[in-house]
Amino acid sequence: MKHRQAHGRAIIAAVIAIGTGGAALAAATPASAPVAPAATARPAGRLPGYSADRNAYFGDLHVHTGLSFDAYIFNVRATPDDAYRFAKGDTIGHASGFNIRRSGGPLDFTAVTDHSEYMGGMREANDPSRPLSKSPLVQGLFSPDPKAIRAAFDKVVALSHAGQMPKEFSAPDVAGRAWTDVKAAAARNNDPGRFTTFVGYEFTSAPDGRNLHRNVIFRTAKVPTLPYTSTMSANPEDLWRTMDGWRAKGIDVLAIPHNSNGSDGLMFEPTKRDGTPMDRAYAELRMRNEPLAEITQIKGTSEVHPSLSPNDEWANFEIMERYIGGNKPVTKFKGSYVREALKDGILMRETKGFNPFKFGFIGSSDTHNAAPGSVEERNFFSKVGRSDGTPAQRGSIPPGGARTWPADTPDSAHATGPYQAWGASGLAGVWAEENSREAIFAALRRKETFATSGPRIRVRFFAGYDLPDDLAKHTNLVHEAYAKGVPMGSDLKPSPSQGKGAGKAPKFLIWGVRDPNSGYLQRAQVVKGWVENGVAKEQVFDVACSDKLALNKTTWRCPDNGASVNLTTCEPEPFKGDVELRTLWTDPTFKPKQRAFYYLRVLENPSCRWSTWDAIRNGTPPNPTLAKTVMERAWSSPIWYEPKA
Repeated sequence: MKHRQAHGRAIIAAVIAIGTGGAALAAATPASAPVAPAATARPAGRLPGYSADRNAYFGDLHVHTGLSFDAYIFNVRATPDDAYRFAKGDTIGHASGFNIRRSGGPLDFTAVTDHSEYMGGMREANDPSRPLSKSPLVQGLFSPDPKAIRAAFDKVVALSHAGQMPKEFSAPDVAGRAWTDVKAAAARNNDPGRFTTFVGYEFTSAPDGRNLHRNVIFRTAKVPTLPYTSTMSANPEDLWRTMDGWRAKGIDVLAIPHNSNGSDGLMFEPTKRDGTPMDRAYAELRMRNEPLAEITQIKGTSEVHPSLSPNDEWANFEIMERYIGGNKPVTKFKGSYVREALKDGILMRETKGFNPFKFGFIGSSDTHNAAPGSVEERNFFSKVGRSDGTPAQRGSIPPGGARTWPADTPDSAHATGPYQAWGASGLAGVWAEENSREAIFAALRRKETFATSGPRIRVRFFAGYDLPDDLAKHTNLVHEAYAKGVPMGSDLKPSPSQGKGAGKAPKFLIWGVRDPNSGYLQRAQVVKGWVENGVAKEQVFDVACSDKLALNKTTWRCPDNGASVNLTTCEPEPFKGDVELRTLWTDPTFKPKQRAFYYLRVLENPSCRWSTWDAIRNGTPPNPTLAKTVMERAWSSPIWYEPKA
């Protein structure tokens, strides 16, 4: 009991510390060498909670409401205002007839990102007072029957991919009414200092069904009259050029690609969309408009695929290998996962002088229930309204009311639809001075961001040459790290070419703090990619171990801490894992002339997957074809080591 009470006190101290720049660590860590204190006074005009050393804020930048054509077909009628209420902790209704609410605390920021294609069209098609309701396409679109819902969705998607959707569904007046609702809801719910909203939408390009979707996020309330949609052009390059035009008119904006795992190699392909070679202008256009990538969400995690990184024991995490919105298998994994893209990017930078894949990371949910942040394993109700709102529909309990699983249970993740392969993920994290549109957007732009698979794990990642060897023990280590290094999302230049420090290896500050409402941390890792003899390579280093276990610096692996889960109750084994993992690490393989990137990955102890929770509540065994546990995690944006100009 004393151990657990002490653990609880450490949680409070560590969470306060990492969110406020480190000053509160005195409660958990003895002071070391005295250093100048961080500024504590709030400058005039700043919001409550302001910190020059930046706070962690959590949000969801991928949220659909009944204004999206697919969500409306899924029987979702919730509005953007409902989505913001849910994000702030309120209860809303689910399309299946029950109430939903997040069990965790409110989010800090949210963007409603309804599909720009046919935005508001289905709502008007279901309104007898609107001309769109007379369209022949409307027949059969709005059934509450899941089979009819699927047929209606498939019909609209097929027509859209073929360019045969009736033009009236894209009429400016229809889209304009919906866009007005999006803007007005964002304005009503934006509460600087407490809750931030962003005006946004999704650009839903899918050539031949291969996912090239982007979420478009605006910095302020100044936005274009209407969104630019994939019905105008499915080529993201045209979207980027349009965004450049908006920016020239004072409309600041960025785009965030998502579900690269469903792109079948297209999202990070090595050429322009027309097949011509990339050049510096293309790379600058892309990175100017897309500084981030969403690497985890309900429809799978896009960090890494086991076939691309066979030496990464943790690569097989919530992998979805099907096209988005269908059951066609993905066959091309290269070009579909962010780690491989980062490697391709530094190789292009080395050989061609430009890098089109120099992006930071966020997570988000892609909820179609107007339920931002609904990514809790224990409280998971999936994402597409009436289609997957129950455990039976999700395939997490035996079919037909049976109490056991049939001996010939098919591979649910593939054979019976997509829902079983979906994960309860994710959230976007940013480090910003205050909770405002301006500060959070600036953090997104500079890539000082991180992604989590759902829990509010806080991670900080810095690199520098002059970081003190005992920095991890300092009480204001974050203030020092900003002063003497660079944070996640940044470039690290080489050490001075002359003098005592020439060619020395950088030091990396690694820091992760658990979510008090989730599991304990098991290990912190640094993922490195580098270019050697014209080839991009990678390695995963464990750098901090839980439970005072000794790191093996030959294999760069922590010993197994023995953490397990009782699959009949989902209770974790007690006294395993740490509240925080914190260390200063130097890359033993560093070479001053080798271009490289580094990012931090922090893993929790195993915990029950949502499908196991469903089974336990039903009093039946978990689906034998699904993973019973997950290791929740967080990823920092990379730091790029640039050895030369």
